[in-house]
Amino acid sequence: MEEKKIDLNTVIGFILIGAILLFMLWQQQPTPEELASLEEARLEELSNESSLNQATLVEKEVKVQTAGSSQNLEDFKSKVGDFAYAMSLPSATSISTTFENEVLSLKIDNKGGFISEVKLKNYVNHDSVPVYLIKDGSSQFNLNFATADNRILNSSELYFQPKLTTTGDNQILSMRLKVSESQFLEYRYELKPNDHMLGFSVRSQGLSSIFNTSQDVQLNWKFDAYRHGKSISFENRYTRLSFEHEGEKTNKLSQTGDDEESVTDVSWISFRQHFFSSILVPDIPFKDVNLKSFNLVNDETVDTLFTKRYELNLPLNFSGGELTHNMNVYYGPTYDKILNKYNKNLEASIPFGWGIIGWINKSVFSPLYGWLTNYLSFGIAIIVMTIMVKVLLSFVQYKQFLSQAKMKILKPELDAIRQKYKKDKMKVQKETMALQNKAGASPLSGCLPGLIQVPVFYSLFMFFPVAFELRQKPFLWVEDLSSYDSIAELPFYIPFYGDHISLFPILASIAIFFYMKMTTGQQMATQAPIQEGMPDMAKMMKYMIYFSPILMLVFFNNYASGLSLYYFISNLISIGIMLVIKNFIIDESKVLAKIQVSKAKKPKPQNRFQKKMAEIMEQAEAQKQAQQKQKK
Repeated sequence: MEEKKIDLNTVIGFILIGAILLFMLWQQQPTPEELASLEEARLEELSNESSLNQATLVEKEVKVQTAGSSQNLEDFKSKVGDFAYAMSLPSATSISTTFENEVLSLKIDNKGGFISEVKLKNYVNHDSVPVYLIKDGSSQFNLNFATADNRILNSSELYFQPKLTTTGDNQILSMRLKVSESQFLEYRYELKPNDHMLGFSVRSQGLSSIFNTSQDVQLNWKFDAYRHGKSISFENRYTRLSFEHEGEKTNKLSQTGDDEESVTDVSWISFRQHFFSSILVPDIPFKDVNLKSFNLVNDETVDTLFTKRYELNLPLNFSGGELTHNMNVYYGPTYDKILNKYNKNLEASIPFGWGIIGWINKSVFSPLYGWLTNYLSFGIAIIVMTIMVKVLLSFVQYKQFLSQAKMKILKPELDAIRQKYKKDKMKVQKETMALQNKAGASPLSGCLPGLIQVPVFYSLFMFFPVAFELRQKPFLWVEDLSSYDSIAELPFYIPFYGDHISLFPILASIAIFFYMKMTTGQQMATQAPIQEGMPDMAKMMKYMIYFSPILMLVFFNNYASGLSLYYFISNLISIGIMLVIKNFIIDESKVLAKIQVSKAKKPKPQNRFQKKMAEIMEQAEAQKQAQQKQKK
């Protein structure tokens, strides 16, 4: 077979042909100027094509929308009558407008025209999540009205058109439910800088022939109160619907159960969520309002999202065939320093207590604690205020201990009287009172001063759980003085106690135990022998020594740790004051000497109470003798 060889000339020829082709291609490529010109032409062509397509698309959208509106207009009219115009506008969509200042962030939906979300910018809840007063459908606001063509419509189902403007530093959001461009129902919102109070008005224009003005418009507002604290059961105790009516009368619905009330002449309505509130404040008091409250916490291990549901219903009357109602809505902290500045008595919504209790908290403890926190930490301020209160009331403990000391010294003589007249109880009482009066000693001399402490201690019991200053303020191992201090989590839930262990209630219980041990021991030393038919007071006091600390331990385990801290410090100081009085101030030998001097003197005239008691005993003795004569 003949072998094929590579032809060198052929190879050279292919190389030359390839080189020529490459040279021709290079020669034929466009210059840079030509490339720039071509690129410009290409971009212009693409731009023209895009414009054409966009124009076509817009035209199609307009045609589709117009066709759709035209097609659905009759359907809208059949459902909502004249308000079909609002349903055919581009704003008839489920979008919202954000409306905010430095402290509030609000969202207002086109559908319904009312606020669908309220976020407080400067606060977080127990899980460090921003505080929302309204979110995810937790609030429903509606105007129910009748039309001239016999329809019953709800504003919450219709679409409003938003318009956001400014007037100076104020933002104004107009939400209009339109019948035409010049006829509408409007919600007008006005938000000032750095303000929790939102201006709100409801008005209509050109709807006198659309509305059935013979029937009032019904305003309905349903509101679910979000849980914001660590203990939902504790928070629920202070979550309550309150209101002011008939001048400055404040009232509230049930704290624990479902409740309903119809009231008149209402100045404001507060949907309180413990440390936060949503308050409706009309310029002119509402004439008639129906209020409802529903408890949503039946099982705190299951019901963990909401505490209460509030509902209000009130009529909005017409004036000249139109609606014109101006009001305000407050969204913010339940804090007296903030509420006071509005001069609407909104601070009365804070449960400081009734009567003198509320006055003490508003006029004394709230200003005092606020002043102390300017210089001290919030926990130290509690301790200092407790010391101030206890020192101020130390004279009460002195009077009580002095009375007990006198009764202890007189006990042998009192026992002798009881033994001498043991068959005549009335005589025993009469002689006992005579001896006590002569010696200047009376059990009431210690009891009456002690009553002074009651309003003070109850005021502090009411103050600390609602003091906004304590919210999320740490002290020692406590993360939040307005909530419980958990040092250990339990793997199970104990009814009435919880699923955790709080330390301050334990310390307070121990202090109460020793304090009651000291006080009841002193009282039992002066206790009279048990009389027939009478309860054994000494035995009851022994039970109280153990019952009171247990009650403190259980009840306050879910309470504000600031309150438990107060009770702990208060009882420690009481123990210290008692030891000082007993060991360094009161000398029983000197007290005895004074009693002997008093007994030697002419007995003091009986006061009004003693005279009354003597008259009662004489009347009882006379009745007893009369009964004995009848038996004979």
